Amino acid sequence: MAGHRKLGRTTSQRKALLRNQVTNLLYHGKIRTTEAKAKEIRKIAEKLITLAIKEKDNFTEVTVKAKVPRKNADGKRVKEVVNGKKVDVFDEVEKTIKKDSASRLHARRKMLQILYPVTETSTIKKKQNTKKVDMVEKLFTDIAPKYADRNGGYTRIVKIGPRKGDGAEEVIIELV
Repeated sequence: MAGHRKLGRTTSQRKALLRNQVTNLLYHGKIRTTEAKAKEIRKIAEKLITLAIKEKDNFTEVTVKAKVPRKNADGKRVKEVVNGKKVDVFDEVEKTIKKDSASRLHARRKMLQILYPVTETSTIKKKQNTKKVDMVEKLFTDIAPKYADRNGGYTRIVKIGPRKGDGAEEVIIELV
């Protein structure tokens, strides 16, 4: 007996489909799909959320010194002449960063194997106002604390009836 549904696709197509659906579920909170796909998505999404819950507080805060280029009022870098060459002027700034423990780093890499990168675009200027959403960080900071006191069952599947074209049972899968 197989451990997963084949969904009428080759292995690479099936993996890509499930990765895409899981990424969209975690990004949007709910998606509409067929019942068979939803049951497969649920398995993957719940494992990711469980991993995020276990490792959400497993880091240390470290203060480091970083060199940051000095900028003028226009936002351009300040340059000075040294030995006949123009070079940028840098200031040292102390920053506080999160340093992952080994197990959290491993969890982060396991999540990155599954989740696709998400780019958010604004409706005004498509190319200029894009920003990348770190889905792993969203899992650790937004989703994991929400389900920290819950033992599994992070998703809900609601049946919405057969699809008009082929009669496949459609459902909405959402984060509880």
